[in-house]
Amino acid sequence: MTEFIKKITPNAKDDVLAGITVSLAMIPEVVAFAFVAQIDPLMALSGAFIIGLITAIFGGRPGLISGAAGAVAVIFVTMIAEGHTKGMLFDTPIDNMGFFYLMACVILMGVIQILAGVLKIGKFVRLIPHSVMMGFVNGLAIVIFWAQVKMFSHKSLQVSKEGVKEYVSTFMTGTELYIMLGLVGLTMAVIWLLPKLTKKIPAALTAILVTTLVVVFSGLEVSTVGSYIIEGGGTGLKGEFPTPNTDLWSNLPFNLDTLTFILPYAFLAASVGLIESLMTMNLVDELTETRGNGNRECVAQGAGNILSGLFGGTGGCGMIGQTVININAGGRGRLSGIMMALTLLTFILFTDKLIEQVPIAALVGVMFMMVIETFAWSSFRILKKIPKSDAFVLIVVSSVTVIYDLAIAVFVGVIISALAFAWENAKKIRARKRFKADGTKIYEIWGPLFFGSITAFNEKFDVKTDPDNVEIDFVEARVSDHSAIEAIFALVEKYQAAGKKITLKHLSEDCKLLLYKSSPVFKDVIAEDIDDPRYHLAANPEDFPKPLGEYKF
Repeated sequence: MTEFIKKITPNAKDDVLAGITVSLAMIPEVVAFAFVAQIDPLMALSGAFIIGLITAIFGGRPGLISGAAGAVAVIFVTMIAEGHTKGMLFDTPIDNMGFFYLMACVILMGVIQILAGVLKIGKFVRLIPHSVMMGFVNGLAIVIFWAQVKMFSHKSLQVSKEGVKEYVSTFMTGTELYIMLGLVGLTMAVIWLLPKLTKKIPAALTAILVTTLVVVFSGLEVSTVGSYIIEGGGTGLKGEFPTPNTDLWSNLPFNLDTLTFILPYAFLAASVGLIESLMTMNLVDELTETRGNGNRECVAQGAGNILSGLFGGTGGCGMIGQTVININAGGRGRLSGIMMALTLLTFILFTDKLIEQVPIAALVGVMFMMVIETFAWSSFRILKKIPKSDAFVLIVVSSVTVIYDLAIAVFVGVIISALAFAWENAKKIRARKRFKADGTKIYEIWGPLFFGSITAFNEKFDVKTDPDNVEIDFVEARVSDHSAIEAIFALVEKYQAAGKKITLKHLSEDCKLLLYKSSPVFKDVIAEDIDDPRYHLAANPEDFPKPLGEYKF
């Protein structure tokens, strides 16, 4: 325990102040994300507290801030709505059944993330190209923006003639719409102007306080957090310490239907959560010039989400915006994340009635500003300057994010990028041809030989018209995969079937070993002893009287 305390308190003062600052900046966004997912704000705050605390203590990246993030919240919107509908169809109808499905989904999401950490999948985030990341954040910004547009409407629970309950949305009009737009504009103006005057005060929190005070003292009749919850069938906020949710086990049917319903959402949420967390970890690595542990972070994120689901909270992941605020405020250690979580708990316990008075317009304004900050506006400027394949990937990832979801978008982007890379490298295979004095034809192969370049590689040879002696020199080639080895094997068979002698030079040791295992004929085909100064390495140290660094090879 003493060692742990020493590890988390080397930068105690800065970490404590940074943690408090981050919590103040996180509260409005977490509450706003709760409305994106259409859940109780205290449910989101509880999830942010639990996930933030667990990842701060056990995560693989000190200084990384986790909470109830919008990237995960948007995935649950459809599931919650469908869950409510399913609950009404039970033999004994259950109100707000979508929330119980949500908690079970968050638990399953955490299990998947722990498996990802145990299987050491965290390192694969480094394979995500920059164009995919830009498309990811652009698509996320568009999804969050569209979710805020939906807030310009009223929701009411209505019963059809068939007795089916459903939520009906009615878009605002007239004076109500203008007041809403005015308050949103006021919130955005405060967030934009305040940092120009001072950066010591959290802009988002200040904007919410200003807008709330304007509404309270002017007596404007507007939609607030409290009224919005009541419109959706809730009974208001109740601040209390997070405790295990026993209603989950009594209301949730544990059967195959439940698993098949929540599994796709759990997998997508786990994937998106890990992708954003690991991308945030890479960002902190760059800012602090240190290296985090991706697999450990996966396990910590999973454990945090499991506990959050068990205690009635929502899912979450690493938050890029809050992490940057923490680093810029001097937060470098685990104490900053712990302090953020404890400050968040204070708000959960003592400010529930104050949160109810916050106008919806203030939260929408906060989210609109986040959309503006999240969207990679530079992508428009560089779109014509980057390779066409990267531009295509950026647009596709953004589109798939909006139409489907974030995880599928990232997978599609990585696949397209990999195929584009393979295609470009496939065109780099070259064969320089020359003849020896005795008539032997030599093919000098240049470039990577792999599954994508095999067709072009085979087209370089003319087995029928080649002389009886042929040498293939791989001096400037790189044999990359099993497909390349199969291509070499097939080419040797063609020359031998034509009654011609073929010799292979400068193959790597791994490649030679695999070819020897595939067929004994390669014992006579591969040249082992080659006098080539480009590949010469003396075994006797006395051959190098000077340090190796002074030689030019």
